Amino acid sequence: MIVLTLNCGSSSVKYQVYDWANKDVLGNGVVERVGQAMSDLEHKSKGKEELVAKRACPTHKEAIEWVMESLLDATYGCLADINQVKAVGHRIVHGGSVFTQSVLITDDVIAQFKKVEPLAPLHNPANIMGVEAARALLPNVSHCAILDTAWHQTMPDTAFMYALPHAWYENNQVRRYGFHGSSFLYTSKRAAVLLGKPANKTNLVICHIGNGASACAIKNGVSIDTSMGMTPLEGLLMGSRSGDIDPAIIAYMAREANMTLEQVDSALSKESGILGITGRFTDRRDVEAGVAQHDPSCILAQNIEIYRIKKYIGAYAAVVGPDLDAIVFTAGVGEFGSDIRVGALSNMEHLGIKIDPAKNALAMTRNAETCISADDSKVKVFVIPTDEEIVMTEDTVAISNGTYKVHTEYTYIFQDPNYVNKAREAGLPKDLTKRPGLDKIIAKPAK
Repeated sequence: MIVLTLNCGSSSVKYQVYDWANKDVLGNGVVERVGQAMSDLEHKSKGKEELVAKRACPTHKEAIEWVMESLLDATYGCLADINQVKAVGHRIVHGGSVFTQSVLITDDVIAQFKKVEPLAPLHNPANIMGVEAARALLPNVSHCAILDTAWHQTMPDTAFMYALPHAWYENNQVRRYGFHGSSFLYTSKRAAVLLGKPANKTNLVICHIGNGASACAIKNGVSIDTSMGMTPLEGLLMGSRSGDIDPAIIAYMAREANMTLEQVDSALSKESGILGITGRFTDRRDVEAGVAQHDPSCILAQNIEIYRIKKYIGAYAAVVGPDLDAIVFTAGVGEFGSDIRVGALSNMEHLGIKIDPAKNALAMTRNAETCISADDSKVKVFVIPTDEEIVMTEDTVAISNGTYKVHTEYTYIFQDPNYVNKAREAGLPKDLTKRPGLDKIIAKPAK
């Protein structure tokens, strides 16, 4: 079965084509700047040159049509016929409290997604446009929704309820939902493999640190708390999102700066975080360069991010309890930000967490799962490259085949100790050559 996965952001479409029978990525890419004067496409097919192109894509409909054209391109494409695609998996950011697992998309399901659009106004409309465009282009195949929020539906009410008027929860669905669900699912299952434990016996704190960032407390294999809230704004410091603030700031700035609620909301999401502190950067690589040049705003931004991560790790270690098995870092910054990792985990030996600085400095590759804790650390520390696409792909295949179950009752292919991620392994030898000693810290499944 050939599966297409689509991840439609507010101004982008990321996609992948996966050959399920051979467990191999045939092609992938991204269309960026959707809705602007010109959009950019980067497309890669196995064994072929990369395609880079520009075209106007006023909406996600045109972007997805362009994706389909690229997949079929005689020179750059990876498919001979679009009918080779037998199922499509769609990332949906917000499913409210209705969906506790991935689901086959129907008209009724889309209607439910539209009901919760106000809870994710930047994400769900784009997700839905992508679904509708793909269903129009591929009307005779299964379309499945993989929801960010579904993973966190195991949280107890003590974690997901806010101390607000109860009518807000009953009438307006105000509660903690959490996000990055596919990433947490993948990395938690992989951590269990590396620890040699059943997934439902594994206790973790996972830090998904990218432009968007969140932490998740996992006890006995399920989410029991997470840093993002009703929307993806709460919690850790992010590229342009504030994370935790005093909510009174909103009314204060509306009064003092004569800002509308919409302007304050936009500032918290688009002008805050790393960008707000530095005044010009969201990319942590730019921040690292600024730190090396002793730029005070970059030093402050990095220190605030480290401090916020450290606070959440400490809080979630307490929530998970004394049987904490591992801390996991994932996503772009989590995988490459060695300074942030070592800063966040320094002086945590009293919690049984001891990082090895030399191992940490080596673990800067997207292609290898590594262990960066000291040999005598009670709690392991892993860097695990996330793979949300394989979660989307397998959920889509299982839904289409009628074999799908909620993750607590389902075993994924990547839970096999002998699982090989072919897309990842393809880049591994080059990275090993560049980083002598990396082979000594690559995490292997426990016996």
